[in-house]
Amino acid sequence: MNEDTVKGEWKQLAGRIKAKWSRLTDDEIQEAEGNNEYLVGKLQERYGLAREQVEENLRDIGYP
Repeated sequence: MNEDTVKGEWKQLAGRIKAKWSRLTDDEIQEAEGNNEYLVGKLQERYGLAREQVEENLRDIGYP
């Protein structure tokens, strides 16, 4: 999935992210749009997961 596709589907992805990781605020999810490093870092911070775990979980919901 390329960057343009992610941007086009961001609202759907944001909904899936919020459903799976409810500790993220709406502002954090909005800030994460197009910023993979920010999103991964916030998920690691909030949930204490390893980077690989976060990336695997994101792929499971359709995030590239």
